[in-house]
Amino acid sequence: MSAGDSFPGPWKPNQASTVALFEQLRLHVIELADSGALAPGTRLPAVRALAELLDVAPHTVARAYKELEAAGVVATRGRNGTVVCARDERWSALSVAAAAYAAAARAQGASFAEAVQLLAAAYDAD
Repeated sequence: MSAGDSFPGPWKPNQASTVALFEQLRLHVIELADSGALAPGTRLPAVRALAELLDVAPHTVARAYKELEAAGVVATRGRNGTVVCARDERWSALSVAAAAYAAAARAQGASFAEAVQLLAAAYDAD
């Protein structure tokens, strides 16, 4: 399946929304990856090509891709472009980060409830 033919399809970010354009794109890719509509290994369009298709600035797409990569949803593989990761890879990376956070919280003497409270605050922060 060629991502150029299927992604982003008819979807466009809502220019009038209070949700930032990069965030709309990030959430859309996560939704498609989680539903299986974007299969693992699917190559996403290049930043400039997708920006043109969506009528947004290249920086908007670049930021969405950067955040998706940080979350393990996609991986950038040089000349092979940006590809969707398998959910197992994403959960594995998240498990490693969770273990590191739990170890750091314990080392600082935080209770489980305190650690969860800090995580919730960080999760909700921009």
